[in-house]
Amino acid sequence: MSIFTEVAPANQLPEGTEIQKVADVITRQLQLWGVKRIYGVIGDAIFGLMDGLSRQNDLEWIGVKHESVAAMMASAEAKLTGRIGVCAAQMGPGLTNLITGLGDAYLDGVPVLAISGQAPTRKIGTAYKQFINQQGLVQSITGFSQIVIHPDAVVDTLTQAMFTAMEQTTPVHLSIPSDLWTLPCGAKPREPMQIANQIAGQSQIRQAANLMLKAKRPVILAGNRARPASDAIRKLADRWGCAIVMSYGATGMIADSHPYLLGGLGEGGNPFVSELCKQADVVLAAGTSWWPEHHVPEQAQVIHIEERISAIGEVIPAQFGIVGNIAEIIQALTEGMTDYRPNPDWLGLVNQCKQAWNEQNNLERVTSSSPLHPAAIVSVVEQNIDKDAIIALDEGDVTLWLLRNFRGTAHQLVLSERWRTMGFGLPAAMAAKCSYPNRQVVCITGDGGLGMVQADLITAARYGLALTVIVFNNGTLQMEQDKMMMKHLRPFATDISNPDFVQIAEASGWVGKRVETNEELRIALNEAKSTSKPFLIDVVTANITHPDFQIQNS
Repeated sequence: MSIFTEVAPANQLPEGTEIQKVADVITRQLQLWGVKRIYGVIGDAIFGLMDGLSRQNDLEWIGVKHESVAAMMASAEAKLTGRIGVCAAQMGPGLTNLITGLGDAYLDGVPVLAISGQAPTRKIGTAYKQFINQQGLVQSITGFSQIVIHPDAVVDTLTQAMFTAMEQTTPVHLSIPSDLWTLPCGAKPREPMQIANQIAGQSQIRQAANLMLKAKRPVILAGNRARPASDAIRKLADRWGCAIVMSYGATGMIADSHPYLLGGLGEGGNPFVSELCKQADVVLAAGTSWWPEHHVPEQAQVIHIEERISAIGEVIPAQFGIVGNIAEIIQALTEGMTDYRPNPDWLGLVNQCKQAWNEQNNLERVTSSSPLHPAAIVSVVEQNIDKDAIIALDEGDVTLWLLRNFRGTAHQLVLSERWRTMGFGLPAAMAAKCSYPNRQVVCITGDGGLGMVQADLITAARYGLALTVIVFNNGTLQMEQDKMMMKHLRPFATDISNPDFVQIAEASGWVGKRVETNEELRIALNEAKSTSKPFLIDVVTANITHPDFQIQNS
């Protein structure tokens, strides 16, 4: 159902106003909605868009080597900033290449606008080159997809797409025929609509607080969507006397020094947390859909807090769902806990869990060997990057080692949380540096992940993005190898052939270093901070089976 009427006279330009082209109107509307840049690869079906971008200076075009990188960058920017990330590509194969990044935005629930060219209007539905039904292609990974077939319809359609992206936190898509871009458009761009935030009802707050007051073994499960509420979560934990457990990828949102912070739950997390969580009688899940089987309590009462109702009940079996500003809701719940007295026995168990994990984790992190142990690499990285650095984490074995061993402070982590696509790290790091040029950005990737997107090392150098890439290089798709062995299968096709990453980096305009010891890694990390060029560190890494995949002897 459209949010617009069939005719919108108020949207027409006043008589005597200069008529703009479709491309000009689109770029202006993107600016009004806070878009800063478009990531993409040019093609003849979007030549008109490129012509429009060339006539203005407010929207930046970031040209990449492959469209999948453009879409992953748009998704990462949306995750980091909350703004709509925008990517653009040629029709047909350009759009199919965007799909990897759009899938990431769809499963992680972030707003991305994908703009693709399309065949000229007179050729739509024919055997024209590269023509396919693009709306049918993307329908399973977008919340909205339309083709614009008249220049005066572009504002209505673009507004509905952007509104849907923001309100439903989902990727959306527009197809623009190649002959439409340069036609005159009789509609003026629309500014974003102001939508009042939902406010949780006082009765909901009281019901949830009453349940929390009865808790003897409380736990907070915090996800990335609750990151802006980290201060409120800390205060509630202090008042409630509860364990704080991180969902997948929420590392760094609360400092590891907090006495009740127990690390992650499930994959790549604290191995002692699962047994503790199973004993919980009340769980407050904030900004997360992470509820890993075999790691969570079956009998606990669950309160789920989200900013959008669509996320409630999606995965977590909650008894109470509260929708609204997460920080404000948690603050209100904290105020309702004035008379609560924490359970000393439960706090004792929380402390034992934290202490046991710290002792084991310390042993892993101080391993000294060559090739380097993955946990030791994480430890050195943690100690030699800025306390508020943005960490762009690729997918694979490297993901679990960082989530398991990294002790965050005020770090911000961006990763492919549910889509889990390899190759996400470098695009996410580039998007982070575009969005936050004054913060340190560190990409943690495996050799397999970097190999998928290494052509775009040139992109980082071209745009002067002084980020740091750390490659765990062991010549193996380690996670696949470990999982096959755990399933008692013979590992096959898990070895990979790598180029000399240092030479590739230097040929792409980077500084490159190969390191084999903890001290060499520390020196390289400090060198990376002092250069204005992007910096790649190729770390010789040991083939170590991650503890989550070790075969248990019966």
